[in-house]
Amino acid sequence: MQRPSRFELWIGGRFVAATRHVELRSPFDGTPFATVAQATVGELERAIAAAAAARPVAAAKTAHERYRILRGAAERVAAHHALFAETVALESGKPLREAKVEVDRAIQTLEFSAEEAKRLHGETLVLDAHPAGKGRFGWTRRVSRGVIACITPFNFPLNLVAHKIGPALAAGNSVVVKPAEETPCSAFLLAQALADAGCPEGFVNVVPGLGAEIGEPLAQHGDVAMVSFTGSRAVGTRLRAIAGLKPVTLELGGNAPVVIDDDADWSDALDRFVAGGFAHSGQVCIHLQRIYATSPRAAEQVTAALAERAAKLKIGPPLDETSEITSLIRERDVARVASWVDEAKGQGARVVTGAARQGRQTYLPTVLANLTAEMRIARDELFGPVVAVAAAGSFEAALAAANATRYGLQASVFTRDLERALRAADVLEAGGVIVNDVPLFRVDQMPYGGVKESGLGREGPRYAIEEMSELKTVVIRRAGR
Repeated sequence: MQRPSRFELWIGGRFVAATRHVELRSPFDGTPFATVAQATVGELERAIAAAAAARPVAAAKTAHERYRILRGAAERVAAHHALFAETVALESGKPLREAKVEVDRAIQTLEFSAEEAKRLHGETLVLDAHPAGKGRFGWTRRVSRGVIACITPFNFPLNLVAHKIGPALAAGNSVVVKPAEETPCSAFLLAQALADAGCPEGFVNVVPGLGAEIGEPLAQHGDVAMVSFTGSRAVGTRLRAIAGLKPVTLELGGNAPVVIDDDADWSDALDRFVAGGFAHSGQVCIHLQRIYATSPRAAEQVTAALAERAAKLKIGPPLDETSEITSLIRERDVARVASWVDEAKGQGARVVTGAARQGRQTYLPTVLANLTAEMRIARDELFGPVVAVAAAGSFEAALAAANATRYGLQASVFTRDLERALRAADVLEAGGVIVNDVPLFRVDQMPYGGVKESGLGREGPRYAIEEMSELKTVVIRRAGR
């Protein structure tokens, strides 16, 4: 495989010439690296038609055939690991060291999806437990939904696409993928890997474009059976409203907190705090945004240790193996992060390190002390390289502060007290509660999703397959019974 300098639309198992294109530039320094198609509504219709035509073929594939396609795609991504990693780094601005990890995770996601294709089954039903069920037996089975619309964000342009395509194909569906307009190249390469692995024509279709222009028509389309979306709360809310009766899964981000108990030994996890707060410049849905220590002393210690490490992170271009911080994806995101930090400073937050921009679209890793509840950073999703720390006063107060947000994707607690760990697991309002590690922790086979305004449904191959398939009941009446 090679990365072309020009990408057309991927429809019906091949590249199809588009009527318009855009030039993609590196977020870090603005260097152009690819020309990419932008689909029109008419071209979107063509992709949906290809997926709809492939639907019965996809549904008829045996479990072993689905397994072989997904397993073969994983092998091809692994064989071209460097190509995929460089592509992720170039288009998203992610440091190469992190891009390599994303490629590893995408391979694992495809492998888990392949294995789950062999475990797609229902259960037998004890119908004669009811008087009217005498002489009858039955079972359930899971069947494909049809065409799945997959709308993905910029921050994990390969793995989050794999998290939608893998389970969808494992369940016997076909897909139309609309990747983020800034980062479509990885999705194209994954589609090529699937085709090389024997994925039939029309099973996977990739059509980049503006969300407002083709995202909404895709979600509304009558031939689309389901929408799987990862992105902002505002867009997810809109898509759910227009999707009609079709099922929708939404992963809408978060404002991830950490609670540090007085007895906690967090020092051995300091590297995890740094990664949790500043990986991909904080552009991660479960990025560590808030820390609530139960005492002023613990708050001071974690603030000082985190700030010292954050100030030493190396800023550089994404393809430099030593770079740890590169840039935010867009200029307006730099402006937003700077605005929120300035607002917090005006409300009493103290800058311990960072709080400045550098170069084209880089914002320095920032640690703030004296976080308070009225600050926007405490309530909403920043999506930038900022961690704010507060002294909560007590364990219960820290849990309450952690919950004081509209979001609930993942949260974590550091404690040596088992009872307090279990208390946090009960009380924290999040789809995942991580004990003695940061909220950034995720392995790709686990159920992943949020509560409150962090979304609906779960990802992770097994759990996504449940969302992407229908439950059908079969009942047989035995003769003469």
